[in-house]
Parts: sequence; structure tokens; C-alpha cells
Amino acid sequence: MSARARAASQGSLEEPDDEVVPYSDDETDDELQSEDDLDRSEDQLPEPEIGPPPAAEPGWSIRANDREYCNQPQFKKKVFLCIKKSRYSGNAIKTYKYNFFTFLPLNLYEQFKRVANLYFLCLLILQIIPQISTLPWYTTLVPLVLVLGITAIKDLVDDLARHRMDKEINNRRCDVLLNGRFVATRWMNLQVGDVVRLKKNDFIPADILLLSSSNPNSLCYVETAELDGETNLKFKMGLKVTDERLQEEDQLARFNALILCEEPNNRLDKFVGTMIWDSQSYPLDLDNMLLRGCKIRNTDVCHGLVIFAGNDTKIMRNGGKTRFKRTRIDKLMNYMVYTIFVLLVLLCAGLAIGHTYWYESIGSKAWYLYDGLNYSSSYRGFLSFWGYIIILNTMVPISLYVSVEVIRLGQSKFINWDLQMYYADKDKPAKARTTTLNEQLGQIEYIFSDKTGTLTQNIMPVDFSWNKYADKKFQFEDHFLVSCIRSKKDPQILEFFKLLSLCHTVMVEQKGDELVYQAASPDEGALVTAACNFGFVFLSRTQDTITIMEMDHEETYEMLALLDFNSDRKRMSIILRFPDGKIRLYCKGADTVIYQRLDANSKDKETTQEALDIFANETLRTLCLCYKDISQAEYDAWAQKHQAASVSMGNREEVLDTVYEEIEKNLLLIGATAIEDKLQDGVPETIAKLAKADIKIWVLTGDKKETAENIGYSCQLLTDDMKIHYGEDVNVQLRNRQTQRRNDPQGRNKKLKELFFTEPGKNALVITGGWLNEILYEKKKKRRRLRLKKLRKRHTNSSNPPDSSQPVDDWEKEKRQEDFVDMACECSAVICCRVTPKQKANVVSLVKRCKKAVTLSIGDGANDVNMIKTADIGVGISGQEGMQAVMSSDYAFAQFRYLERLLLVHGRWSYIRMCKFLRYFFYKNFAFTLVHFWFSFFNGFSSQTAYEDWFITLYNVCYSSLPVLLVGLLDQDVNDKISLRFPKLYLPGQQGSLFNYKNFFISLFHGIFTSLMTFFIPYGAFLQTMGQDGEAPSDYQSFAVVAASSLIITVNLQISLNTSYWTFVNFFAVLGSIALYFGVMFDIHSAGIHVIFPTTFTFTGAASNALRQPYLWLTIILTVGICLLPIICIQFLYQTIWPSVGDKVQRNRKKYELEDEEEEKKKKKPAFQRGGRSRRSAYAFSHSRGYADLIASGRSIRQRPRVRPELRESIREVPQDENI
Repeated sequence: MSARARAASQGSLEEPDDEVVPYSDDETDDELQSEDDLDRSEDQLPEPEIGPPPAAEPGWSIRANDREYCNQPQFKKKVFLCIKKSRYSGNAIKTYKYNFFTFLPLNLYEQFKRVANLYFLCLLILQIIPQISTLPWYTTLVPLVLVLGITAIKDLVDDLARHRMDKEINNRRCDVLLNGRFVATRWMNLQVGDVVRLKKNDFIPADILLLSSSNPNSLCYVETAELDGETNLKFKMGLKVTDERLQEEDQLARFNALILCEEPNNRLDKFVGTMIWDSQSYPLDLDNMLLRGCKIRNTDVCHGLVIFAGNDTKIMRNGGKTRFKRTRIDKLMNYMVYTIFVLLVLLCAGLAIGHTYWYESIGSKAWYLYDGLNYSSSYRGFLSFWGYIIILNTMVPISLYVSVEVIRLGQSKFINWDLQMYYADKDKPAKARTTTLNEQLGQIEYIFSDKTGTLTQNIMPVDFSWNKYADKKFQFEDHFLVSCIRSKKDPQILEFFKLLSLCHTVMVEQKGDELVYQAASPDEGALVTAACNFGFVFLSRTQDTITIMEMDHEETYEMLALLDFNSDRKRMSIILRFPDGKIRLYCKGADTVIYQRLDANSKDKETTQEALDIFANETLRTLCLCYKDISQAEYDAWAQKHQAASVSMGNREEVLDTVYEEIEKNLLLIGATAIEDKLQDGVPETIAKLAKADIKIWVLTGDKKETAENIGYSCQLLTDDMKIHYGEDVNVQLRNRQTQRRNDPQGRNKKLKELFFTEPGKNALVITGGWLNEILYEKKKKRRRLRLKKLRKRHTNSSNPPDSSQPVDDWEKEKRQEDFVDMACECSAVICCRVTPKQKANVVSLVKRCKKAVTLSIGDGANDVNMIKTADIGVGISGQEGMQAVMSSDYAFAQFRYLERLLLVHGRWSYIRMCKFLRYFFYKNFAFTLVHFWFSFFNGFSSQTAYEDWFITLYNVCYSSLPVLLVGLLDQDVNDKISLRFPKLYLPGQQGSLFNYKNFFISLFHGIFTSLMTFFIPYGAFLQTMGQDGEAPSDYQSFAVVAASSLIITVNLQISLNTSYWTFVNFFAVLGSIALYFGVMFDIHSAGIHVIFPTTFTFTGAASNALRQPYLWLTIILTVGICLLPIICIQFLYQTIWPSVGDKVQRNRKKYELEDEEEEKKKKKPAFQRGGRSRRSAYAFSHSRGYADLIASGRSIRQRPRVRPELRESIREVPQDENI
């Protein structure tokens, strides 16, 4: 049985490999089938084999240069009823939602899925029915059309942007072989089976099989920034047969091979296929594939065959499902609208019953109330119910939604305009790519980062004008070292830099007067470039030689063997024959392995160890450099063993490692190097601030454990005082908890609340993807179902206890996952490494489900897209060339440190503003609407309105909207500097304490109190009252004017009490709204407008008649005073006796602002402070093998250069930033 099968069958008995990325996302059906067969074979007795098992039929088949092949009936799938279409996707991508014909119906359908919009549509229909209409239809139609129109325009603008982006991508051009010649064609017209020609710096339009290139042996360099955010180049190679036979256009036109391969999946690390051409089969793997989203680099021309197109490509498959994201407040608002609707129905039902009894006892007996309609009292009550539904409809405020959209749009613009989040170096401003999630930024509890906090930068003034190859930007301050090199007095120093220029797998390409270095890792490129700057210039290499410039003369060395790096060896070596015939081995590697192989007489071991300790404490990535002279006889004997190991058929890598071990001993130490994985500015400070705000940061990365851990220390996510727990420890703890639950008879009915870590001190979790699968039982779905079924069967048929390493059922699996999240949440830091894109998304989803927490994901590559889409809020880093994460994100900026400002300033302000806005909005609508309710007790429950119709129409649109809108846009309790200074101010958002059902009912009772005062104080004042002119002002219209005036002044002054940040605009809005009300009221109560529209404007002269009475002005002032006085007292008591953290900070706001100003004046840029650390830094090489195989094969080398052209300027290294 294979190791893979054993691991599958034994579960946790075989520990997962920490170095392997455990892809198990979209495995192909034949793989799953074979593993299911293995599972079944374990439960069944062996059966006699009749013959060889039939080969699994390949899932994907492509014929080169044959578009019709993919349209055959066997390749079609049913779409709807008898309609079929090809299972092969076209290359056009579509991210937009609407087109010209579907926009109106689909958008209206989506908008009417909002309960409030559907409710108001029903109201509008009710208002058209004469028997129950108590308000004109336009009072509902105008706000409804306004809301639908504004939302539709916003959706249209967003979708047009998606259309433009799709159009730009789909209309990119590439050369496609059609009818025997290459023709420029749009990407959208590419089909599976097409042969394409790509040029340097072209983006790859689909997943393509590399056939040939202009480089020797069809080598092709690609940049994968779109996939993983990394800018260091990867190389791909075509098959030898296609390289030799498919270079010319006519050869490519005759190419008719059949490709059999795996079905489309999301595995970025794997491709398995076979090419059948001229009756010969050739194996295909990932090294032969160019993936969509990558960029051709340093390759003039290459040809390829389209294997997967459009949505079948790996980059699209990794995108995950686009989820419709809604904020907590949105969901809460919907529940509150349901609550209001229930209250509304109950109120209307009560009033309808009241009308039934009133008409039975009074209305039917009063001759002057007879309306000529012989309706029964119960039917009149039924009509009254619908009449009150219409009158009290403003309890469910339709203008609420359009106001929320306007506020969110404004807050998004403030993020876009924030100059403190603008990255000038790359001209990248912050960008809010959505307008619907701003307030959620103020409620984040968990951040999941793809170690997006660091960028590798090589920062080392000394005059280097003596070295014509030195980089002009290179800075160095140690004059002594430079003088030693130039004087050539110290052979140890010269040997140090010679080793750096010779012992590597860097490829070099000549571009005009420049040399361009291509390295498999950023560190390799950095060390070769450093050697170049100090006068040891790597010039060229062939399959068996390497040429360098040593200060002022050129030397060529014969390369006898290249012993490449891997994660077990943690070192690399090169064996060279010097021009004088001497054979020497150069080696560089991690100090832990080099020191074990040093000769006993090696010098400077203690001095170097002290330097290594200093480097490690400064979290630098270190290497030890050493050498060994080898005799000819020793080399000959070893070379024979090496040759035999190289052709070994079984366990070749292990055999080679053993042979390497024989020669790599008794080494002599030369020195050590250290490279700083330089943090972006402010990363440790940002993490510390976010931690003070009680935000937990989890790092989810595909990097190996050592690298991820090293970055954790660098950015101070991990500290020396933390106890680190690895996958093995976690698995044991969770298994113990599972056993404890099984042994407890009540285990399934009670929740275990014991802590996992009972010892004092901080804890951290570092876990690999393999252990994550093992712990969470995240095996392949089909295999997992089989195993659960099998385990249940074994459990029932056997008296033996169940295996503690496997779940008995889905309930146990779910509990295990909850236990893992609980354990992780007890830790101060969590790092998950060697995880797949799908695992990243699963971890985010797990925390969302188990903790009901608001999550944020931040990343910079296509491998982060799934995680970004799964989290409540996704943030893309736009500073790098890879923009796939940005395109899928909700917010984008260039530096990790901007996350602090996004959350603690913009997020917090947005949350506070939205909460204030909603509380006040509900209050003002309750205060406005419930006056009708009190009025109904005095009008026979007859559905008579308490206000004029036009006042009802304009109340939410004009009279009370602007002040609260400005609070929602501009209000701030403290400024941005104080927000950052006191991260604890962020806590109310996480707790949801500023807007919840408690606040809702407080707003409801506040509204009830205001409506009571607004109705009964004018009612009492009007009762048996005589005006100055001897006329009684106690008519219905005068009462409506006084009640409306009192209400408008009250609600506008109430928002003034809730405003923390006053500007001229706020003053203007409050006073302007009151002035607008009186201006409009006098206009619509004038005789002139009544003459033009006699039936529409019926309150002729009511305002001028009522408001000329001083008595009524006193009534208005009394009403407003009584409404506001209790609120002022309550606010005073709360801020004096029970102040919140925000109140305390606000009280001392002026003091803090002055302190900040003084600090700004005195501020000097602090030196970079490194945290102490006792751990050894991670080994400074790439995560995979270098280019050794490629170099040894000679496939990348054209021929040995005979004459070296002079280079005028400098050696240029390709940017090798490692995006972290």
C-alpha cells in the first residue's frame, strides 16, 4: 500500500508531512475512485484477480488545431431540459450581473427582495383602492420611486465598472493559429485546442501547454504575481519532442496531438496529463504548463496549446464563489423592520377593533355622521384596519434605506480621499471597492492575513566608483571591509565573496549592456548581487563551467557537480576545478547543519557563532559559508558513487542525499551572511495597536513552517515569552477532549468549558496544513463519507471502543472543529502554514461559524482570493504587481500599516455614525407616526390623519433628513489621532453595544414619549381656548400646524444634542431644515396655490392664522422644552456618574489634542528597534528546489560564450521582492 493510501486509511496514526501543502480541494474523479477502492479493499476479503484493472478513463480530452473536436456529442452536457452545451468553457469571463435587457427586471427583483420595498409597493396598491385610502397615492409613490431610482443608478454604475473590466480583459489580443497562419485574436474568441503565440511581457490568456519557445530547449520564464503575489520568476519547459519539431508556423499548423489530462480543478501545484502524438505517449506535468494570469518574462516568443479556458482555468477555479456580503447592522435592521411591522399590525388591529365598537355604540347612532354607505360595523373595522396600515406606514421608514446608501457612499469617498492612506512611492491611494460594508469595519474581531506585512528588501555610504559593475543605489558604510577587498591582503575575505559568486543556482541573461540575474529565491539573487557590488561578478555559466570577474580579471571554473538545496539538506554545494587544477567544494547552508559537518580544526567557529546569535536575535535570515579542498582520487571515487546514485530507479533522492553527505564533511568555515526580511513601515506597531483593540490576528500562508514562524517573530506577532504549540500537541489535546466527551454519559448534552491551556503565560499556535486536515477531519469529501459510514458500522458491529483519532459521526466532527477554534482563541497568536487556498477559506469560515464573529481577510495574490471572498470583509494589497486579490476585495491599499487607520479610524467612525443615524431615524419616525395613534382616540378611530397630507409626504424627505444625514457622514466623537492613541475606543463596535435591540426599544420609548408630548400638550392648550381676536384657534387645521411645528423643532434640536462634531454645515442643516419647514408650510397654506390646486392644497390660511397667536407659540416652546429636558438630564447623569471609555476620552479631548500637537513638533524618526529573540532565524533559501537540475541538464544554455563583451553600466537584478 502506498504512503498516501496508508495515511488515508490510518488517519492520525501516520503524522502528516509539515513540508507538504495538503491539496485536497478539487481532486479528479479517477483519483477519488482509486482511493475509494483502497478503502473498500480494507473491509473486504481479497478476491482473485482475473486480469489487470481497467484504466480510468481520462476526464479531459483535447485535439490540437481542431475546434470541432470539443463540440462532439460525447463532450456535451445537459443545461436545461433537452438543451445541451459543450462542457468545455469558452475563454470569455463574465463578472457583471446585468445586461441591457435584464437590468430592469433583475434589479427590481433584487430590490423587492428587501422587505421594506415590497411592503411599500403593497401600500401603494392599497392607496389606489378608494374605500381604504386615507392618504393620496403620491405620498408613497414619490419616496418609493426615489429609493428604487437611486439604488438602481448605484447598481448600474457598479455593474458598468464590471462590464468595463470584463471588456478590457476579454478584448486583450494574442496570436492564434487559424487556417495555417497566426492571426491576432481577442482573448474571448480563444477555444480549447487552439495553438497560440505569446511574446515577452504578454499575460497568458488561458491555461496553456508550452510547446516551444525562442529560448534553448523551450525554456520559458513566467512571473506569477497574479497567482501568489510573488515577483520572483519561475521557469517552465516544453517537451523535448515539441521543442525539436514545433518551432515553425507550418510545423505548428500540422500539429494534431491528442491531450488526455485531469479535469479542471483548483490545484496550483499539480497537473497530470498525457500527450499522444504519432502513436507515441509523452507524460505532461505542471512544469509544462503556463497558467492564466501569469506573465511571460525574458522569453521573446513562445507557443502553446490551450488546455483549459475561461472559468475552467486554475486562477478562476481558485476564485471561490462570489458571496453577497451584508453587514451585521443590515441583518439587524431587517429584523427590526419585521419587529416594527408586527407592532404596526398589532396597533392597526387594535385601532380597527376600537373603530368597530365605536361605530356600533356611537357612530351608527349619530345622524350627522351618516355617509350613505350601509356597511356593517365589522366591515367598517376591516376597512379601518387597512386605512391605519396606510396612515402608520411611516413606522417602517422607506427613506431609511436611501439615506443609508448615501451615508455609505460618502464614507467610502472619505476612505478614497484619505491622504494618510496614500502610498506615494507607487502612486497607490486607498480604494473602497464597495459601498455597503463601511460600518462593519468598526466591528472586526478576527483578521486573517497571508503574512501580508513584510517585503524583502536588501538595504546594506562607501564610494564604489572603482567597481564599474556596482549598483549605483547600493549603500554600504564599512570602509574597512572595502579597503581589505581592494588591497587583497586578507584571503579569507576574498574567499568569502568568491563563494557567493560561485555557489548558487542563479541564471544570468545578457540584455544589451546589462546582466539580468534570475534567481529561484530572493535571497539567492540578493547574495549574488552583493558579491557583484564588492567586485566578484557572476558573468555567465554553461552546463559545466561558471565564469566570474574577480576584481580586475576574469576566471572560468569547471563545474564538476552541483548539489542542490532541499528542505531536508538545508544546504547546497558546488564542486569546482580551479584553473590551476585544484578541486574545491564550496558549501552554504543553515548553521544547524553546517556546524555538524565542520572539521575539528576549523577556525573562527566561536566568533561566527556569536555573530549568528546576534543576527538571530535581530530576526535576520542567516547562512554559514564553508569550503573543502578535495584530492583527485577522492573526487574520482565519489564521482562514481554519484553517477550510480543519479541513475538509481528507487528512492533516488534518498540515495543522492546519502552520497552528498559523504563529500560534505570536514568543512572549513569562512563566515556567515545575514539577510533582513525587512518589514514594511509600521507593521509591528500596527499589530500591537490592533491587539490592544482586542482584534485577533491569524496568519494563513502557504510558506513553510520555519519561514512563517520567522515572520511571526519579525512582526512581533510571536514573542519570546510565548509558549508555542505545534500540530502534534494540538492533536493530542483535542483527542483527549474527544475521549473525555465520549466517556461522559452526558457528553453530548453538555458543553465542556475547561480551558485547554491552564498554565499561566501567553500561548501561540503554529500548525501546518497537513495537521489542520488531520485535526479537523478535512479529508476528501467522498472518502470522508465512506470512512464515517465504515466507522459507524465497525462501532455497532464490534464491542471494541471507537478509534479516538477518528470521528464516529458528523456531530463529533463538528465538536472537534469547535474545540480547535476554542483552543486557538485561547492563544495570543495563530499561524497556519503550508495551507491551500481552500484551507484558508475553510479556517475563515470555521471561525465565522463557531464564534459568530466579524472577520477580515487581507492578501495580495490569487491564492488569497477564496479567503478574501469568504471573510465578512476582504482587503487586497495593491502595492504589488499581482492585482487578482485587489479585484476580488472590498477594500484595497498598498501597505499593511494602513489597516490600522482603516479599522480604528474609518471603521470606528463609520460604525458610530451609522448607529447614531439609525437610533435617531427610528426615534424621529416613531415620534412622527404615533401622533396619529393618540389622535385616533379622539376621532372615533376613523383613520383620520393628525397632519396635513403634504407634511406627511415631505417630513422624511425635506424637513428632518439633512441634519441626521450630516451626522451620519461627518460626526466624530474624537479625532483620528486620539482614535489611534486609544485603541480601546474600538471595543463598543465589537460588542455591538451602540445599536442593538436594547437601543431600538429605547428609541421606541423615546419616540412614544415625544409623540405623547407633541399631541397632548397642544391638545390641552387648545381645549376651551380663546384667541386674542376673540376667535377660538382650536380647529383641526390649527392643531395640525402646532403639532407639526412642535415636532419639527423637537427632532431637529434632538439631533443637535446627539451631534459630537459641530461644523458650519451642521448649524446650517439644523436651522435650514426648520426654516425650510416654515417656508414651505406658508407657501402651501397660501390662497394663491389653493386657487390653482383646490383639491390638493386644502389648508388655506391655516399657518398664518395659527402662528400669529402668541399663545400657540408658547405652546410650541413648552412642548419642545418638555420633550428635550428629560433627555438632557439623562445624558448629563450618564456622562457624570456612569461614563464610558469614550466619554472619559472625550472629556479630556482638548488635553490630548494639545499633547499630540506638542509631540508632532518634537517628533523625530525613531531607529528601528528589534525585539529580542532566542530562536535561530529561518534558513534563507526558497521554499522549493533551485535551478540545479536545469543547469546540470544544459537545457538553458545555448553555447559557451567565447568573447566577453564589455559591459558599460551595471549588473541589474530582476526585482525579487517576496510578498509577505
